[in-house]
Amino acid sequence: MENYTSKKSQNMAYIEPAPLLDKENPFEAMMSRFQTASQILGLEEQIYNVLKVPARQVIVSLPVTMDDGSIRVFEGYRVIHSTILGPSKGGIRFDPHVNLDEVKALAAWMTWKCAVVDIPYGGAKGGVNCNPRDMSSGEIERLMRAYTLAMIDIFGADKDIPAPDMGTGPREMAWLMDEYSRTQGMTVNAVVTGKPIVLGGSLGRTEATGRGVMVTSLAAMGKLKINPYNAACAVQGFGNVGMWAARLLEERGLKIVAISDLSGAYYNEKGIEINKAVQYRDKNKGSLDGYAEAQKIDGKEILTLPVDLLVPAATEDVITVANASKIQAKLIVEGANGPTSSKADSIIYEKGISVVPDILANAGGVTVSYFEWVQNRLGYKWTAERVNRRSDRIMKDAFDNVYRVASEYKVSMRIAAYMVAIDKVAKTYKFRGGF
Repeated sequence: MENYTSKKSQNMAYIEPAPLLDKENPFEAMMSRFQTASQILGLEEQIYNVLKVPARQVIVSLPVTMDDGSIRVFEGYRVIHSTILGPSKGGIRFDPHVNLDEVKALAAWMTWKCAVVDIPYGGAKGGVNCNPRDMSSGEIERLMRAYTLAMIDIFGADKDIPAPDMGTGPREMAWLMDEYSRTQGMTVNAVVTGKPIVLGGSLGRTEATGRGVMVTSLAAMGKLKINPYNAACAVQGFGNVGMWAARLLEERGLKIVAISDLSGAYYNEKGIEINKAVQYRDKNKGSLDGYAEAQKIDGKEILTLPVDLLVPAATEDVITVANASKIQAKLIVEGANGPTSSKADSIIYEKGISVVPDILANAGGVTVSYFEWVQNRLGYKWTAERVNRRSDRIMKDAFDNVYRVASEYKVSMRIAAYMVAIDKVAKTYKFRGGF
């Protein structure tokens, strides 16, 4: 990193991000970490000013005919943070809380996430302010097709490649691909990832994010000399990421002593059999409520259990100044985006707890999305074994690189991950003749 770094101090102290409100603005939270990493790198002011703002922000109004014949107008967003490394990449979120600041933060996180794992994408994010739980399948389809048409000049296999996110999945991506393909007069599989397998989706994509959490957890445990076969783990959130992380960590010897979902947390000191829990959840309308194989505890208590590994895989801002001092885990691996508030970062760091940050830990998903795009471009499918082998190698190499920078600069792994990402994007910008 010699091109952009200031003179290193062998005893460089942790630089606390700028103070924020308890309920953080996600864009400000991202910017505080970006600013800290940029200062340590000695990033040139001109490049800092380029990278701190999105390259493009699009806001659209989406009139949709509802099932009762009425017309509702939804607000949709697409933020392209960067295309310096390649076409922009990022999910589409259907959620009633979607707003421009959230989408801007998530787009920037995608830039850093792609750079950390060294894949040739910039960052983007999209969203529509809606509540899909209150909408029929037909209404959601009409909304997704309207959103696709509104973004027809933004999307493209070489320009901006969306993917599923909160409130969307393979079904919605199939509609997006179909609507986009109609406007092009041909089938364009590579315009979107996270598709059903029959439409060019990749094997291994469903479990990819949770698998990346597992790989980085084991890599960090190796550095901390924690034996997986003697380790206890708590996983907050039992959706796709949390469930797969728990299942794959259990397969590798860890004892999963606690899991949680919206119904609460469930604790069993002797360990929870994850496959049994999954079967119960699937039979119980997608909820762990009433799960009898473990003691029900308060949902917030799962974060402060005496475990070796804590995996927050639910939502943002669950580790805050209010509970950071009570956390007993030796290692935190962030399956969710932004589970630790920036004000809590310094408390966790001073306690000596290692954290594998979100932009590294949950990058397995975008890595396999990249593989899906590559397969679509090649017109050739890979086996699940090839997908897993290559994603595991990318995640392990990325972890080793971030760990090395954290050790070299005496900073947390979160700041080191931002440093690795910012340095890569900044160098690329200069080589491309950015000035």
